[in-house]
This record gives sequence, structure tokens and C-alpha cells, in this order.
Amino acid sequence: MSLKFIAPLLTCLTFPAHALELTSTDITEGQPMPRAMEFSGFGCSGDNLSPQLSWSDVPAGTRSFAITAYDPDAPTGSGWWHWIALDLPAELRALPQGASGKLTAGVETRIDYGFAGFGGACPPPGHGMHRYQFTVWALPEAELKLPVDVSPAIVGYTLRSKALGSATLTATYTRK
Repeated sequence: MSLKFIAPLLTCLTFPAHALELTSTDITEGQPMPRAMEFSGFGCSGDNLSPQLSWSDVPAGTRSFAITAYDPDAPTGSGWWHWIALDLPAELRALPQGASGKLTAGVETRIDYGFAGFGGACPPPGHGMHRYQFTVWALPEAELKLPVDVSPAIVGYTLRSKALGSATLTATYTRK
């Protein structure tokens, strides 16, 4: 196939000028999280602090954000939800370390530890390294209007079905 044939087809395609980006001063892609992000309970004794997160290059039409933290390596068959914060204002671009439980806007919903808020890393002893996927979701609605006791699976489904864009930062943790 010649370039002469393909070139007119390429003019019909549009590519986004940028993509949502997620960064942190506390966690680094592919690197171990600090002990401050370890859960306090279930045999773990960390500080249970949610990490600092910042995002940029927001998609047009964004009216709110959600933040999730998820461990796909948990031995549950369905992973483990460590944090869900919904209905964060569209003008927000960062959360400081330890923001969970102190949000002035938005709502935190139930996670797999059984409460609303951040629940840090706490893989089973001897289970090896786990990945923790922190994701920011750009949403077209100002509020999702989900109840605080909604199941994390419903939240995951809702976010994936509605998101204008998302960005994930994956840190690791191994329980000592």
C-alpha cells in the first residue's frame, strides 16, 4: 500500500493534543511506596496517609474528578479497593498528603476495608510485591450522586463507563 493512498485517510483522524497526567511528590511510577502509606490495622502498622497527587492536561468538558486506589494483586479474585473519592470539583488540580478524611469538597465512599476513606497498603505476609494503581478520572458530571456505602465494583463500573479520560500512577509495596 502506498503512502499516496494512506495520506488522505490520515487527514480524517483527530488526535488529542494532550492526555490527562497524574504525578505525585510521594509516590513514583513502579517504585515502592513509603511506609507512611501502609495501613494501620490488619497486622500492618503504617501511618495510613493518602499520598500527595497532582493532575494536569484535563480533557475539555470535565465537570468533576474522582480518585481511586486499587490493588489488582490482592488474593481476592477481584482485587482490593484502597481509596475512592468522588465528585471532586473541576477546578481542583491536587490533593496534599493525608487529604483523606479532610476533603472540603467531594465525597469518599466505602472501600474494601469496610469504611469510607483511604486504607493504605497491607498485602498479606509473604505474598510478595503488590501494585497500587492510583487513578484520577475526569468526568462530565459535577456529581455522580452515588451513595457513600456503594460497592467499590459499582464505582469502578460507573467511572469506566463515564470517564472523559483517566491517568494512572502505579506504585508498589511489599510487606516486611
